[in-house]
Amino acid sequence: MKQNRLNLKEVYESEVRSKLMDEFGIKNKMATPYVSKIVVNMGTGELLKNKEIMERLVKDISLMCGQKPFVRRARISVAGFGIREGNPVGLSVTLRRQKMYDFLARLITIVLPRLRDFKGLSKSSFDGDGNYTIGLEEYSVFPEIGIGKTDKMQGIEITLVVKNSDKKKSERMLSLMGMPFEKE
Repeated sequence: MKQNRLNLKEVYESEVRSKLMDEFGIKNKMATPYVSKIVVNMGTGELLKNKEIMERLVKDISLMCGQKPFVRRARISVAGFGIREGNPVGLSVTLRRQKMYDFLARLITIVLPRLRDFKGLSKSSFDGDGNYTIGLEEYSVFPEIGIGKTDKMQGIEITLVVKNSDKKKSERMLSLMGMPFEKE
């Protein structure tokens, strides 16, 4: 874990930032794109009604992210989905600073290579502001969880929120940080 800790933040500050400034003609280092936070979401729907399953999911996300998730509740009732206002519908964690860099390093070096038939991440998952979202079909690929420990496949969504950026700058920054994108 220590090896991952030094890498990403120091690599960004020592190498990536200067390359971005040169390539895009950025004069002020504070105007370079950077990852400001990572948001991990898990939509759970009916699963959170069962207290045992809820406790297990909260524990699993806590292990993955290093902090306890926030339980998201439905804002409105939707009869077609059987959801009432106030019912728990998901779990969410916002990572910042060193926890964010540690999580991103684990994601790039350990989790993504463990995915079956992984050929790289799609470049079409950037939004107009340069934020990047990754959807994983099951969260058991994280080494803290283990593949055999989950009963049911449960997906997660990981959003990298990037400041001072657009799609092109974000893509370049993340690829310099080691994000494995699909080959064109």
